Amino acid sequence: VQLQASGGGLVQAGGSLRLSCAISGRAFSSHIMAWFRQAPGKEREFVAALRWGGFRTYYADSVKGRFTISGDKAKSTVYLEINVLKPEDTAVYYCAVGSSYSWSPLMYRYWGQGTQVTVSS
Repeated sequence: VQLQASGGGLVQAGGSLRLSCAISGRAFSSHIMAWFRQAPGKEREFVAALRWGGFRTYYADSVKGRFTISGDKAKSTVYLEINVLKPEDTAVYYCAVGSSYSWSPLMYRYWGQGTQVTVSS
């Protein structure tokens, strides 16, 4: 299984980005597709997740209303749309696949390489 994250970049505060995670190597039916982020010197934290079967979504309280996770089964791709970016959103964003929903990164078996998001004030 390979996860390829992309879409990061340098953005001014208030701007938007859409991250993509292309998944290959295996077909998933009801797994959880998730996004995490890790800022310098901080632990990796849960951002959002999507249940691949029914597309139920989950969000960390800190990003509700600004982040939207979605998926395209035909393209085997998961997206994370980030609006009204803030400097504190600066981090490396990782996509991951797990068999059940959890906020803990330990519960996710497959990981992408990460994409850097930098928000300037």
